[in-house]
Amino acid sequence: MPLEMLNTVASIGTLVVIGATAIAAIVQLRHMRAANQLGAVLALERDFRTHELQESFRYVQRELHYKLQDPAYRAELEEIGFIDDRTHLEIRAINWFNELGTLVKNDLVTESAFMDMFSRLVVSYWEKLEPAIAIMRRRRGDSQYHDFEYLAIRAREWLARHPRGTFPDGIRRTALRDPWATQDAQAGAKR
Repeated sequence: MPLEMLNTVASIGTLVVIGATAIAAIVQLRHMRAANQLGAVLALERDFRTHELQESFRYVQRELHYKLQDPAYRAELEEIGFIDDRTHLEIRAINWFNELGTLVKNDLVTESAFMDMFSRLVVSYWEKLEPAIAIMRRRRGDSQYHDFEYLAIRAREWLARHPRGTFPDGIRRTALRDPWATQDAQAGAKR
């Protein structure tokens, strides 16, 4: 075999090896990214379940609206500086959602996986927390909790595209049994 032919075969062989290595590296990077994303989503779920954050969510649901009626409470939110999250439990929830917005905005967590799990929660809590954020923005400006705002906008858009969720097409839904539906509907009509 002539030397030129041997050189050509060796060059082609080298090219094949480099190409295969590049493909393997891309596959490995995708697997690593998927593992990192899974870890991040599981960490978010774990944080969501903590007693401290659940206490904050209960506070937002049950008490915040009434607390915001108090001018002194609103003044504490408007003041520049540290807001005590022992008094203002809503701050814990706002901070958590803002952190989530940062993760989604910077593609550290895939938007589709996040929205599949948390989109309704995000929209619901944005609506409850928006008045508190508006008060804080009076003196702090629009950058205050802008990643939470971004997340709420993206969640609304996602829900508009998936109003019934993301249940796979072609799979027959289960007919749920609700033995108390009639009784509860009658009780609700009486209230």
